[in-house]
Amino acid sequence: MAGEVETGAYKDVVLFLATAGVVVPLFRRWKISPILGFLIAGVVLGPYGLGALADDIGWLGFLTIENPRELAQLAELGVVFLLFTIGLELSWERLRSLRRYVFGLGALQVALCLTATAAIAIAFGQPPGAAIAIGAALALSSTAIVMPILSEQKRQHAIAGRATFSILLFQDLAVAPILITITLMGRQSGEAFSAAQLLSLLPAVAGLAALFIFGRLLLRPMMWSVARAKSEELFVAACLLVVIGAGLVSAIAGVSMALGAFVAGLLLAETEFRHEVQTRVEPFKGLLLGLFFISVGISLNIPLLLDRPAVVLGSAVSLVCLNVAVVFLLTRAFGLKTRSAIEAALLLAGAGEFAFVILGQAMEQGLVDRLAGQTVLVAATLSMFAIPLLAELGLRLGGRRVAPQEIPPEPEPERDAGDDAPKVIVIGYGRVGRLVSEMLGRHQLPWVAADLNSKLVEQGRRAGKMIYFGDASRADFLTRCGLSDAEALVVTMDDPEGAEAVVSVARELRPDLTIVVRARDARHAQRLYELGATDAVPETVEASLQLSEAVLVDIGVPMGLVIASIHERRDEFRNALNKPDSPRGRARRYRQNLGN
Repeated sequence: MAGEVETGAYKDVVLFLATAGVVVPLFRRWKISPILGFLIAGVVLGPYGLGALADDIGWLGFLTIENPRELAQLAELGVVFLLFTIGLELSWERLRSLRRYVFGLGALQVALCLTATAAIAIAFGQPPGAAIAIGAALALSSTAIVMPILSEQKRQHAIAGRATFSILLFQDLAVAPILITITLMGRQSGEAFSAAQLLSLLPAVAGLAALFIFGRLLLRPMMWSVARAKSEELFVAACLLVVIGAGLVSAIAGVSMALGAFVAGLLLAETEFRHEVQTRVEPFKGLLLGLFFISVGISLNIPLLLDRPAVVLGSAVSLVCLNVAVVFLLTRAFGLKTRSAIEAALLLAGAGEFAFVILGQAMEQGLVDRLAGQTVLVAATLSMFAIPLLAELGLRLGGRRVAPQEIPPEPEPERDAGDDAPKVIVIGYGRVGRLVSEMLGRHQLPWVAADLNSKLVEQGRRAGKMIYFGDASRADFLTRCGLSDAEALVVTMDDPEGAEAVVSVARELRPDLTIVVRARDARHAQRLYELGATDAVPETVEASLQLSEAVLVDIGVPMGLVIASIHERRDEFRNALNKPDSPRGRARRYRQNLGN
């Protein structure tokens, strides 16, 4: 029936959205990472929090997550979207430049942490197979927690941030081989191991290869087709299809969904849709990651913690200390300074989300005893709770005193125009925008351009120009194009309302930015000045001045006098439109004084 609604089916979702509405602004006001707030909320709203009191106090049932398993399945998409956006921020060249740290530092970290943890587990009476599974689970850190923290602290491009990312990337790559190895170990002990069992790795390799090949061939044409439709809804749907579709393909092949989404992000990072896709998927990533952190908090087994506090807390502290020691020594051996090594070690001190997957599979196959597995999971969860605090400690010890720098001594590959911070951003790549870009190029000034016209973007890309498809009236899109470091913004759009929107957003983001805008006429120029344009160039006025210059020179007036009079008249127009006594004029003089 149309009027019948199963309210219980929506209660958990409504409760999560309400939690997000409280946690994010409250913790940001306290200058604490919202991640910690979501983790605490998960404990409070879970079956071991308010849920334990719901039987005695009925109304608390409305404040309790009733289906944590269903919520956890949806929450896994948060890690998928996170890895996708990480891929978007990289490129194959940048990834290649980090290969020594991904496959060197990352591989050593996983191997040493796994070996050390397994040895400790064996010393406490665990059989070798169980010890290896526990070591593998605890050797992986939390990408879902660490990467957002690095982004919030603006440390992802610092030496510690890049080393941390390299280790996390290898850990994500190692998940599939670890799961396959645990599956093989979980078989009957009497079954002889044969090389034929290694064929079980082939589906994973084939799946990733197919994803890469079809992504290279089909991804860009598909996005072009969607862009030509000029539908925001269709573009968002295409972005979601790419993320979830790539994840499902990799899952079918036996690889984690997150790794497939990462590959899709890498493929899109080389295209002109990179920034617009980032803008569109960011809200989904934020919500789903919040849901993931809540699910981690829900999984904290409070009764087990109370029954075995010494074992659980001792395991958590030992895990943190072991990871800090291993990562610190390895990063120092790879050339990081002491402060950066400390920061990276503290960021990677906790366990990760894949510990639940690995130990869950090991317990299902009887490889790890359930009591031991649950104890390890509670200790891992506690270490994840400590990550935001450890990250803040690492920032205080190392981050704020060390300027960001490139990781030595790996040589950087040749960088294309898109890798350098642009000095000028050109919005609109029609005839006017192309001429402006050409002049910037003649003066060897790095620039990027953006346009919502898919044909213009396609033409520019074919000509080898750095131009992106996207809506420049969105603050997050402008930021991703490099507005925070740009010296000037040139708006050449022939849409008056669109130009006004871009100027308004850019001026709000950068009060000190030079903004030069193409105006339709004098009235439009005056409106642009009011919105914060540094200079507005009316088409009608410029056409009149150029005609005047041509006729005066042709009838014999000396060129010097003509040029001087044209400049004088142009200044009169500009002063008339942008009155110095107006509030905007005073603000403009203030910005000029700051520049001087």
